[in-house]
Amino acid sequence: MRKLKYILRAIIDIDYKNMFKVTKKVSKKAHKLFITTLFDEIYCAFKYGAGYMDYQEFEFYLLNKDERKTYLTRVKNASIIKKYNNKEYMHYLSNKIEFNNKFKKYLKRNYIDLNKATLDEFKEFCKDKEYVIAKELDNCGGKGITKESTKNIKELYNKLKENKQYLVEELIIQNKKISKLNPSSVNTLRIFTFFDGKEVHILNSILKIGNSGFVDNFSSGGMYTFLNDKGKVICPAIDVNDNKISIHPVTKEKILDFEVPNFDKAIELVKNASKEIKEIQYIGWDVAILEKDACIVEGNEFPGVFQIKPSFDNGKHEGILPRYQKYIKM
Repeated sequence: MRKLKYILRAIIDIDYKNMFKVTKKVSKKAHKLFITTLFDEIYCAFKYGAGYMDYQEFEFYLLNKDERKTYLTRVKNASIIKKYNNKEYMHYLSNKIEFNNKFKKYLKRNYIDLNKATLDEFKEFCKDKEYVIAKELDNCGGKGITKESTKNIKELYNKLKENKQYLVEELIIQNKKISKLNPSSVNTLRIFTFFDGKEVHILNSILKIGNSGFVDNFSSGGMYTFLNDKGKVICPAIDVNDNKISIHPVTKEKILDFEVPNFDKAIELVKNASKEIKEIQYIGWDVAILEKDACIVEGNEFPGVFQIKPSFDNGKHEGILPRYQKYIKM
């Protein structure tokens, strides 16, 4: 019933213009008639909870019925969040200041809240820093984040308050090895965890890589790829245009088979952090790799859906859902 209600609500809210645009694109890629693709999308929405964006992103047109059952869709993901993440505690992750305050010991960097800090306090914070990172409190996808020079402290203070970038942090100096992939951004891991009340389980791990830009977010021009349980890249990276990327287009560094340094420390870090708020059991952690350690950048109470596209998995055609079902009652 919950699944049906979610689908019906989605039908009401759907952007039909974009749906038809995506369906046209998919039908061309799949070499199928538009109407055939459209009806298959509708079928998959009711049968598997796969919206038209799921259908496109996870290439349902390449899958048979048994393979389709193994893919985590947005409907199924939303049901996990609703069941295991208590809304009353989500503010600890959605508000960046509250997050930093709650998870301070996992950040391993200093920060200041401009909602409370005076100009003199801000000057003291910036005195040994050439640059700082400024963030809006409730934005996502890398939006509202800027790297700022501290040459003119008073001007910067006023500018950030005017822009509502109230959270200011010192720079994260990432590991040299991972920096080589794209030195202009901090290339972070997204590690998905589920805390069952006793044990923290690792559901999925991806590596996000910038593409000459300041941030590594997919929606801001970056790319991502998948890691095995040892932190090794297991398939080419993908960008927003579905390009397969084994060699970084700018730095020419090899992405496929890249081994993330200090991966074990990143896993230990998120396992410990996942126990801090027992009412939020399902979290997507963004983690930066330091020279000899790891630090948490932020946590996501609405973890996205990441799984290898069928055209990237060398014919295996299995989604992430079976792994989730090992640890989560859905």
